[in-house]
Amino acid sequence: MSVAYTERGQGSPIADFLTEHAQTLSIAAFFALCVIFFSLSTEVFLTSGNLLNILRQAAPILIVATAMTFVILTAGIDLSVGSQVALINAAAALTLAMGIPWPLVVLAMLALGAMIGLAQGWFVAYQGIPAFIVTLAGLSILRGTALYMTKGYSIPIVDVPGFFYLGRGTIVGIPVPAIVALVIAGIGGFVLSRQIYGRRVIAVGSNPEAARRVGMPARGTIASVYMLTGIASAIAGLLIAARLGSGSSNAAVGFELQVIAAVVLGGTSLFGGRGSLLGTVLGALTIAVIGNGLILMHISPFFTQIVTGAIILIAIWLNTRIFTANFSFRRKS
Repeated sequence: MSVAYTERGQGSPIADFLTEHAQTLSIAAFFALCVIFFSLSTEVFLTSGNLLNILRQAAPILIVATAMTFVILTAGIDLSVGSQVALINAAAALTLAMGIPWPLVVLAMLALGAMIGLAQGWFVAYQGIPAFIVTLAGLSILRGTALYMTKGYSIPIVDVPGFFYLGRGTIVGIPVPAIVALVIAGIGGFVLSRQIYGRRVIAVGSNPEAARRVGMPARGTIASVYMLTGIASAIAGLLIAARLGSGSSNAAVGFELQVIAAVVLGGTSLFGGRGSLLGTVLGALTIAVIGNGLILMHISPFFTQIVTGAIILIAIWLNTRIFTANFSFRRKS
């Protein structure tokens, strides 16, 4: 933030705009290049059916990536989101199989996700355990719990049309999951840019000790962002269960990598205090486009993992270089 204010006024308005929004513009350009490349590589890519399919597939990633943006803005990380999705996915299927009305199941799963996220946030914020360690442990515990609950089997969901509509329905031709994801991303962007809570998240990520000294609830803010990822993971798990018509402990394997890739690709700093929800949206869409495009080109789906890992490495490398350059600039000025 301070770099933008320091440089503003020294050049033209266009140059100032490009400097301030360089990362968002770069991911937008990369997204456009991916769309052009896959459009030229396969005739199916730009069909309406495939584009709607991309939106439906990108929805869970975007929902959790929105919450993950808040976590990474505090200089944290949540490696357990994939396991949280799997646990909610399996738990929802099991409770629906018991005959419990689906609206109650949805509310219960949201509450469960919030409790899981808040529990992890408590260890990070109030016990001082690094987020990497806490959420790595959560990744194992939650996935193991899901496996224990399902015994490794897929749990079918039958005769729940209202629940299925959440994952398979459309509104004016747009998939319901995509609408849910865009609404959540819009709310996240509004909170981050216009609300006190968003400013606290950025302040805590920039300098937690300074935020605490001026009276901000730094620990409470850190704990709360992990609760957000828990709720977001619950929504994603429910949407996946509703779309597939089943719950499985093997759901969302590698999901955390896609989410983190979307956030860092969108320009959110791993050092905290700097990020953009618009960049996260573009990052999530880019990840979905790459996965979809590789499949349409009949390239092995396992290659998608290689591409995702490469994107994370390159994005983190660029992220670190930008942070180092900004830090050097601040010291000189």
